Amino acid sequence: MEKDKTIDALNRLVVINNDRIDGYETALENTEEKELKTLFTKFTQTSQKCRNELVSEIQKLGGKAKEGTKVSGKFFRAWMDVKSALSGNDRKAVLNSCEEGEEKAVESYETVLEDESEHLTSKQQTMIRDQYSSIKNDQNKIRAMQNALVEQS
Repeated sequence: MEKDKTIDALNRLVVINNDRIDGYETALENTEEKELKTLFTKFTQTSQKCRNELVSEIQKLGGKAKEGTKVSGKFFRAWMDVKSALSGNDRKAVLNSCEEGEEKAVESYETVLEDESEHLTSKQQTMIRDQYSSIKNDQNKIRAMQNALVEQS
């Protein structure tokens, strides 16, 4: 197992969590709706916990955790759509945009678990699977809210 490849894999997940934190903090600033504020706060906390665990693991390996975000492409567009939808109070558009961002986060975890597992210890794999499960649960909450909107129409 190459330590540099392990650190790179873990850092990819640090960045996606930084993206989620940044995105949901922006969303928090742009909504007055209590239910969405609660949801966005919880999602931010999920990613802060994940990031802290990943950073700790990177430091144990003697590496340096990435601090920035990689808001690009689909993920960037999703967060810009959230901000725009919030300004227009369009709950459906907000949830759809959040779903796109969550899908990118889930995909990042799946990629690391599928393509980088040989560079991770069993303990690291377990940590990442647990984090993946937490982020997948967040995504499922978004989907449940989307479904509730459909049922109300």
